[in-house]
Amino acid sequence: MPTVDLTQRPPRSPRVRLGGFAILPRILDKGRATLAGTPGEYTYGCPLDMRFFQFIGLEPDALKQQLSAGLPDGEILSWITRNASPKRNESEIKAWSDWQEQRVPTTPESRSFFNEIHAKVAPHREDIGTWFDLLDLDDYASFGGQP
Repeated sequence: MPTVDLTQRPPRSPRVRLGGFAILPRILDKGRATLAGTPGEYTYGCPLDMRFFQFIGLEPDALKQQLSAGLPDGEILSWITRNASPKRNESEIKAWSDWQEQRVPTTPESRSFFNEIHAKVAPHREDIGTWFDLLDLDDYASFGGQP
């Protein structure tokens, strides 16, 4: 598996799905970069990642161990499917992923954090409403894009 260098490019968008799971390809990129010592400003096991790990009932370190073996995405997905607890069916995965994609800040603290990043990156962008919108915008701007 090629090394991921998140000092040179962002991880995949949280919208990209693997096996129907939103967030998962991004987590895999961050995990591989962490193992390679090139995570940049990205954190494996951040609160967003933990939503995925809670949903599938696995620990971040267990997935990182699989990543350290150099397994490609498809084999990682097979491992997750075999080891998830509880097992999730296709409709549960779709509902969870769709919900994640539409999530917005719901507490005063999360709204403040969201607004702070939004104001720093692109305060003129009025179309940024979800966490995924904000992550995509921040990734784009962090690597030279004009928001």
